[in-house]
Amino acid sequence: MSWSKDEKDGPRGYHHGNLKEALVRAALELIAQKGSAGFTFAEAARWAGVSPAAPYRHFRDRDDLLANVALRGFEQFEIALARAWDDGRPDALTALERMGKAYLAFARAEPAYYSAMFESGVPPASTPELRAAGERAFAVLREAAEKVCSQMPPKGRPPALMVALHIWATSHGIASLFGRGDAAQRTLPMSAEELLEAGVLVYLRGLGVTAGSGS
Repeated sequence: MSWSKDEKDGPRGYHHGNLKEALVRAALELIAQKGSAGFTFAEAARWAGVSPAAPYRHFRDRDDLLANVALRGFEQFEIALARAWDDGRPDALTALERMGKAYLAFARAEPAYYSAMFESGVPPASTPELRAAGERAFAVLREAAEKVCSQMPPKGRPPALMVALHIWATSHGIASLFGRGDAAQRTLPMSAEELLEAGVLVYLRGLGVTAGSGS
């Protein structure tokens, strides 16, 4: 596949390559410019330099194309989170902090993927592959929560799933508001990483977890 810009900020020409990849790339560029809800299937075809009918060789419709983009995003997201978690080394809290930074880094570096994953309106279970990819990414966070919860006294220990969901909601909210790599990012008098770290520490301390609570 090769691409050539015909004009600044205009469509890219598609030349005898992988049509599916060309359409995914077109969708990513259009999401970056207009948001995941801001373009049509025909517009993606035009950006790829093909006829309006050509995309139907690979995708049922625009939502199917967005689901494929989201799938790829979740696959990369899982890799980034798992690498940051690193099986909880050297200790769960340090690894969890590292994973939080990786979450924000992904939202900042890949805003188009992030938008397709979380803001496109495509149901997470729209395809078995997309659902599985999303669950694998969340499983990394759930593993971290399970390890953190294992350091708490058994009496009164919260469900690891609940902790994982709370941390995910906090991470996602901060990433969506303050850690983006696009024009939707809001200003903040501190770094998004500092805000996330403080928020998670306050939450975990409320549950009785401290830096010295096991390893």
